[in-house]
Amino acid sequence: MGKNKLSKFAEMEHFSNLLQPTWEELVKGSFPFRGKWGSDFFRNGHPIVAELGCGKGEYTVTLAGLHPGRNYIGLDIKGARMYTGAREALQRPLPNVAFIRTKIENTPLLFGPGEISALWLTFPDPQLKKVRKRLTSTFFIGKYLSFLKPGGTIHLKTDSIFMYQYTSALVRLNGFEILADTADLYATEPEDEVLSIRTFYEKQWLDRGIPVKYLAFRPGGERELLEPGEDFEKEAYRSFGRSART
Repeated sequence: MGKNKLSKFAEMEHFSNLLQPTWEELVKGSFPFRGKWGSDFFRNGHPIVAELGCGKGEYTVTLAGLHPGRNYIGLDIKGARMYTGAREALQRPLPNVAFIRTKIENTPLLFGPGEISALWLTFPDPQLKKVRKRLTSTFFIGKYLSFLKPGGTIHLKTDSIFMYQYTSALVRLNGFEILADTADLYATEPEDEVLSIRTFYEKQWLDRGIPVKYLAFRPGGERELLEPGEDFEKEAYRSFGRSART
C-alpha cells in the first residue's frame, strides 16, 4: 500500500463524518446509529438519502449542498476514494453529510426499517456475469426494502446499456412504479438540477460519446421478487482503471 493511501487512512480515523464499523459491531447489533441516524447522528428529523457505491463522494456532497434540508449518506468499501468527499464536506462545512466505509450487502445492518427516504445508485458495475452482485438485482432490492420508506425512490444512473435494460426489465416484471426512464439523460438539458450533476468519471463517459441512462422507480409489493431473463445487450464494458470484460 502506497504512503499516500496510508496517510489518507490515518487522517480518516479523525474524520467526524466518516464511520468505519467493524463486522463484529454489525453482526452483534452494536452499531450505534441503526434506526437513530436522524436523532443521534444528524440531530434533526430531515429525510435521509443514501448513495450506494459513492466513490469519491462527489454526488453525495453536491446533493447535500443543493438540499440542506435533507441528510445524505455515502457508502463505499474503498476508503481512499471516500477521503475526498469526506474531507470536502468537513471543510465547506456540510453538517448534513456522512460517509460509511462498508460493503453494500451490510446496509440492513446499518439502517432501520423505513429510515431511508431514497437511494442513489450512481454508475454501479453492471456485473455482466453475476446476477446476485448487480445492485438492482432482486437480492439487493430485497435488502433495500428492509430499510427504504414505503414509497421511497431508487435512482439509477448508468453508462451501461446492459445495466439499464436489465433494471428496466426487472422493474416492469415486478410491477414497480416508474417515475422516470430515459436512455439518454442529456439529450436535452434535465429540468431537475439534481440530474445535471456530473461526476469526474461521468464526464469521461460523455466525452467518449457514451450516453447516460437514468431510471427512477418505487419498489414495493408483498409478493416474491422475480428476476428477468438474460436477453440483454452485453457491451464490452470497461470501467476506468479496469480491463474490458464481456
